[in-house]
Amino acid sequence: MSHKKLKSKTKRVRLLKVFLIITGAVVLTVGAFAFMILNDVRNTVNDKIYEEITSIDASATKAKIKNDEPVNILLLGVDERENDKGRSDTMIVMTLDPNNDQMQLFSIPRDTEAEIIGDGRTTRINHAYAYGGSNMAVDTVENFLDVNFDYFIKVNMNGLSQLVDSVNGITVRNYRAFTQDGYHFPEGQTTLSGSHALSYVRMRKEDPKGDLGRNERQRQVIEGIIEKGANPNMINQVGDVMKVLGDNVNTNMDFEDIRNLATKYRNARNHITNYQMSGSSKTSSGMYLIEMSEEEIKKTSNMINNFTLETKR
Repeated sequence: MSHKKLKSKTKRVRLLKVFLIITGAVVLTVGAFAFMILNDVRNTVNDKIYEEITSIDASATKAKIKNDEPVNILLLGVDERENDKGRSDTMIVMTLDPNNDQMQLFSIPRDTEAEIIGDGRTTRINHAYAYGGSNMAVDTVENFLDVNFDYFIKVNMNGLSQLVDSVNGITVRNYRAFTQDGYHFPEGQTTLSGSHALSYVRMRKEDPKGDLGRNERQRQVIEGIIEKGANPNMINQVGDVMKVLGDNVNTNMDFEDIRNLATKYRNARNHITNYQMSGSSKTSSGMYLIEMSEEEIKKTSNMINNFTLETKR
């Protein structure tokens, strides 16, 4: 292989790895780094994946990217079903800091009690997507945590199975043996196919940690996809990954946004911190809710906003 061809292939693999890192906080986006490999996928991103929403100021976001400022991304894992829009059972706030090469992931339990902005009801925060789609979900989480989002990424969680299969399976370390959907998951290192991965992240009732344990398994699967996707051999799976993403992902990132993030934020994975919001259980009108204290909400908000301010000092 010539030096020029080797350099070109190396660059494509690096871009694939970068995009996997940037969008890799949920199930969904990880394989999207494949979009950076070939220019002929530009139309796929802009015409099939891209979704404009009014709750995010695109011009303000582009200014932040131009100035290398940290950005906040809302990741929504939606369990869509036939004749049902679904609810965002996975909600993660991802903050990327290009100046200090670091990333923060904040998990919000789906049963968290919150005011649904644009609707007026106070109920489970994951109902926001069901009531008003990505726009209402963004507005609700922004109000709840007093933060501003630059991007959102929504993924149909049923696409998780296809995404894992598109990278030929992943390996995770399971910390508690359990059975879900007829599959048994032993304690220790285990390899997951697509259907296994979907059951692995959906289990909650057998876990004494409930949603906290499920969110941890979701992050494990995400990291597994990132690691697998970062392998140079992933170049051969690009077509499969792109098809899965095209069928299951929506985001307000257009092709140029993705390219800019891949260029400027590629080292964010160097330092990753995770935080799981926690509150107290309650029942209201027969509905189970998690009530977050003002202290917990303020703490989370400060971690996100102060993280953003650090690079401006």
